Amino acid sequence: MRASLDTNAIIHFYRAGLQDILFEFFDEGVFIYEQIRQVELENHGQEILSKVDEDIGSEKIEVYTDQKLKDLAVYKIFDYNVRDNRQLYGSGDLGEIYAISLAQTLGAYSFVSDDIKQGGPYMSLLQFVDNDIMPFTFADVLIIRYLIGMTSAVQTVNEFNEINEKSALNWSLSSQLTKFRKRFWKEPYKSEDTEWIQLITGNTVTELEVHINALKDVI
Repeated sequence: MRASLDTNAIIHFYRAGLQDILFEFFDEGVFIYEQIRQVELENHGQEILSKVDEDIGSEKIEVYTDQKLKDLAVYKIFDYNVRDNRQLYGSGDLGEIYAISLAQTLGAYSFVSDDIKQGGPYMSLLQFVDNDIMPFTFADVLIIRYLIGMTSAVQTVNEFNEINEKSALNWSLSSQLTKFRKRFWKEPYKSEDTEWIQLITGNTVTELEVHINALKDVI
């Protein structure tokens, strides 16, 4: 998978020193629009900028500029996607709008954001029936990594706590597990999501329940 990253997700992973999780999980690449680096991170992520720039320099993160999109002959598509998404979301969601629009333009499957307010891009993408972009929070990424066997239950809990504490998110892993179960198999918006989680993990819903309960036991 490859992913378009929103500002807050970048900040949360980098603050905890766990940014390599992004590169390992999204092994086909991660990318951002230039405005996220030049404006959003400058305003909200000064303490992590040097590390982000280092990973940009080593090509772990690919930055798309307007010129690069023009060179790829997709700038007009991107511009249309931005204008279309701005009709759907508020002005406070500009970073997310750019990240989603870039994912749509480049044909990426994943969008990572920790802004989960009702009516925001993350929640809206879950509910759009004809949408091809799958949104993830940092918690979703950690849980899926655990379910596909990339990490242990104990390590998953420790990583969650590290990100949660470093960014003062005040999230609960138990509540995130409940939301995860509802999203993918208890009360899914789309049956395709249930099929996807079984396919990527190689587990049935019954087996997924066992793994989720095992994770709960070490919280």
